[in-house]
Amino acid sequence: MTIQFYKYQGTGNDFILIDNRLATFFKNDTKLIERLCNRRFGIGADGLILLENDKNSDFKMVYYNSDGHESSMCGNGGRCIVAFAKQLGVIQNETTFIAVDGLHYAKISEDGFVALQMKDVDAIQFASDYVFMNTGSPHHVTLVDDVKSVPVKEIGGAIRYSDLYGAAGSNVNFVEPISDTLFAVRTYERGVEDETLSCGTGVTAVAIAMNAIGKTTSNAISLLVEGGQLQVRFQKEDQKYTQVFLIGPAEFVFEGQFVLAT
Repeated sequence: MTIQFYKYQGTGNDFILIDNRLATFFKNDTKLIERLCNRRFGIGADGLILLENDKNSDFKMVYYNSDGHESSMCGNGGRCIVAFAKQLGVIQNETTFIAVDGLHYAKISEDGFVALQMKDVDAIQFASDYVFMNTGSPHHVTLVDDVKSVPVKEIGGAIRYSDLYGAAGSNVNFVEPISDTLFAVRTYERGVEDETLSCGTGVTAVAIAMNAIGKTTSNAISLLVEGGQLQVRFQKEDQKYTQVFLIGPAEFVFEGQFVLAT
């Protein structure tokens, strides 16, 4: 059996995209998904995303981490599937689609940037040395003096597997303030179990966390990640963050086919 795939990336966070509107992909084959995402034995990606039919929205997004397991919301993946849906002709420049954390609205600008509306955030946990929240995926956010020098995989992995978050774990973000509206971020992602070049739900959590602890008064924040730059915009009403948008590029890389052995 031959399956067509498409490769997309958003600030270095890369994904295998598959049109599964005919429901032909082997969704429960964890080993297959893991192999396809493997950078030496497969196509190579941080995750795999299926575009499927949905009765109440333009399409459904089903996201798998590179370990082969279906996971929580992926912000950059959400932006990439919007660009993919446009390439397929499913949408034009605006869409509403369903993901694991609910409905999302998105709009593609003339320069190809995708603005993806994320979930509202009204529950933030504050500790002496970190902030925690769920922006579609769980995120631990901690301030550092020099983000470039942080051993992200070592420290991030230790926090991810610590008793603090139990078996489910958490993504871990390290953030260095550059100015009132600019922050540098590096992220350890669970499911990938390593640092990725960018994490959309991660920078969303960082932007909200920096506002919540008073490191910025802005509601339009730029985030420098290893793979480029993203922007997060939001409205703040009392202690609730609404109209949260993750904005950045979502670029087609290449397409191809893989053949499943029979």
